[in-house]
Amino acid sequence: MTFGLLAASALSGAAYTLAPGPAFLALLGIGASRGRKAGALFLCGHFAGDVLWASLSLTAVIGARSIGTLVFDLLGLVCGVYLLWLGYRATTARRSADGSVTTEPRRPLLRGLMFGLSNPKAYPVAVAMFTALLASYANTLDWTSFAPLLGAACAGFILADLLLVAIIGAGVIRRFYRRHALWVTRVSGVIFLGFGVHAIASAGPGLWRRV
Repeated sequence: MTFGLLAASALSGAAYTLAPGPAFLALLGIGASRGRKAGALFLCGHFAGDVLWASLSLTAVIGARSIGTLVFDLLGLVCGVYLLWLGYRATTARRSADGSVTTEPRRPLLRGLMFGLSNPKAYPVAVAMFTALLASYANTLDWTSFAPLLGAACAGFILADLLLVAIIGAGVIRRFYRRHALWVTRVSGVIFLGFGVHAIASAGPGLWRRV
């Protein structure tokens, strides 16, 4: 196990976390409307999903030939349906009496956990990140590499999360969100719907062939 390999895994984790997507947009809304603490709680919950998807991605990268695709197709289908539900809620959002957007979660830790475990970009993006950055080490990868690589990826997740918490608490970000919160939420909902359709479309052919 070389330093370069561990650094590549950590960079993969950081790049995966910072890649724009549904969770990134959800974090922007939560952090900008409720502050860094709520955003940090969302990321703490989301971390469970980060570890899950990184584990599955490393499993696929290390042992791609021995694992079938059924479980990943099923995960993609579930993720897609969940995202369609989130997208519907976001696109139909309304302001409450106190001016807040009705889709803002009251339990950011739980929302982060749910989002992390069902994030539709998670598996394909994580696999792409890890494959791209670990490809040059392909000949040295085996199952003894799994735990160290996952640990390095977790370090990358944490560093990226700290950066995101700092960004979402910035005054200019919070002011922009307060002024345009409803439209940011609705636009995010449209993006969520698009990701949901894409996730289902990606999982569908594999499942259909098994019928």
